[in-house]
Amino acid sequence: MKKLKFLVISVVALSLILSGCGAKDKVVDAWSKIEERGSIIVGLDDTFVPMGFRDKAGNLTGFDVELAKEAASRMGLKIEFQPIDWNLKEQELDSGNIDLIWNGYSISEERLKKVNFTKPYLDNRQVIVALNSSDINTKEDLKNRIVATQNSSSSLEALEKSGAIEDFKNAEAILFDTYNEAFMDLEAGRVEAVVADQVLARYYIAERGEEKYKVLDDDFGDEEYGVGLRLGDKVLLERLNKALDEMKEDDTAKAISEKWFGENIIK
Repeated sequence: MKKLKFLVISVVALSLILSGCGAKDKVVDAWSKIEERGSIIVGLDDTFVPMGFRDKAGNLTGFDVELAKEAASRMGLKIEFQPIDWNLKEQELDSGNIDLIWNGYSISEERLKKVNFTKPYLDNRQVIVALNSSDINTKEDLKNRIVATQNSSSSLEALEKSGAIEDFKNAEAILFDTYNEAFMDLEAGRVEAVVADQVLARYYIAERGEEKYKVLDDDFGDEEYGVGLRLGDKVLLERLNKALDEMKEDDTAKAISEKWFGENIIK
């Protein structure tokens, strides 16, 4: 009986050791694999204007797309863009389906537990957008209103952190897979306000007609954009930060920013 107990304990201990080793093995540096492949795979939400989206011809374009292409070139790599379900972005990264999350990806405490980030390259703010005809003018006016945002977004994180959702109608935020869908429902009157990234909201409003919308003075906080990498990818992080620094120093990033925003908003 004692021998049996000892055997069971030994097997359990061994399985714990092996599972621990397996967890450690997952945190590896994939640079040699990326370098051998000769290309880097960037995951993005291809509806996120003006960072990464489809033009009228169906081609991927945008501020982050151009920035990523230039950075990849400086690292001696070709680039592939992989549209992903934004709800599953971290899983896509961890599984190796993509190497980077680069698409208006906000740095947050929660995300830092799962993802490594480059230095911040852009400032952002979580703004509130309503129709011009609406009587919503302040944060307080969102009480008992139908408020929408994108699922698994930093906008949702900001709302949850603020505790504001409890005051919305039915104590919930209406969640969409894309901001485009949220704004379509705003135009149709099915929701009364949208909380979104400032860079997206400003661009969307300019494209759709500024007379239709208003951006409230109140907001849900400032944040920074960074590029997301796997926790183990230290070499890639170092090389990508170097490429981004060089692009700032020689004004390449400035030129890309001025093309998309009309001014240099690079950090």
